[in-house]
Amino acid sequence: MNRLTVEPGPEAPLVSVIVPCYNEAKFIGPLIENLQQQDYPTDRLELLLIDGQSQDTTQEIIGLYRKHDPRIKLLINEKRFAPFALNLGIRQAAGEVIIRMDAHAVYPENYIRQLVENLFELKADNVGGRWITVPANDSMTARTIAVALSSVFGVGDASFRLKPAGSCPVDTVPFGCFRRSLFDRIGYFDEELLRNQDDEFNARILQNGGAIYLIPDIAITYFARPDLKSLSRMYYQYGYFKPLVNLKLKKPATIRQFIPPLFVLFLLIGWVPGIFCPPLFIGYCAGIALYLAAGLFFALKEGIRSRQFFLFPYLPVVFFIQHFSYGSGYLAGIFRFVFMRKRALHLQNSR
Repeated sequence: MNRLTVEPGPEAPLVSVIVPCYNEAKFIGPLIENLQQQDYPTDRLELLLIDGQSQDTTQEIIGLYRKHDPRIKLLINEKRFAPFALNLGIRQAAGEVIIRMDAHAVYPENYIRQLVENLFELKADNVGGRWITVPANDSMTARTIAVALSSVFGVGDASFRLKPAGSCPVDTVPFGCFRRSLFDRIGYFDEELLRNQDDEFNARILQNGGAIYLIPDIAITYFARPDLKSLSRMYYQYGYFKPLVNLKLKKPATIRQFIPPLFVLFLLIGWVPGIFCPPLFIGYCAGIALYLAAGLFFALKEGIRSRQFFLFPYLPVVFFIQHFSYGSGYLAGIFRFVFMRKRALHLQNSR
């Protein structure tokens, strides 16, 4: 197979990078500098920063960089949320290739070039790299969250959080690199989905006979949530919108997504049969003990793997928050979208 090699000149595909952002004063400057250091041909790259009416100095910082880099464009997302930003950016993009990026990450200097080369070489519809999750700060909580988000017990078998041996077809990748023509063929991101819009879009790619590839040699450094409150809120929202994704796709994306809501149901009502049959209550207690044992086992394993054994006492707590938040959000989503037959609600605290 002939490999596309991106060289300077008009033959290199024009790439549009779209970055939804909101209150990213801490991260937006480093992100722009990260993009300016990319080894992709400078004149074949445009940078679209779509701001959701930030309340901090995000827009002012972008304005300072725009004065010295005409490739940077600032778009205002009056509807604030990510799917509206993505679709606005795609509609304004001039590029043949569109790459979605996030402000809470650091990318290798060959990131854009590698994605574009693999997109064409693999004849894919979407390609992406793997995540290396790092703490948002040096606090014990932030470090524990980062380790938990890299654990198979915390996040399941998501390939992009782990490290497969080589490039492989997957059901989703972080952020994504797409041909512009893909959106004309299968549509844009679903604006009802304030979270999980990428899951639904990637599933739609596969439903339409497309291909998604993970390129594990491309490593994205991603900053995890800094505290337990924001982690819980994020996982609750992931769970909350998942039933709506399933309704739209007319099937569940994966079987593993049902484990957290079943776990929450077990915790909340699993003890009820034990009132009438004591052996069943023993079974309920045994189930809880099994979960605690698994949490402690993986906490020990991840403490050793990360060489941060002192995190061992804290990891089971973070695992539980991940599982319970996702599961309870999923059950709330089932109640709203399945039983009440209501559509999406713009959550006040979805940020």
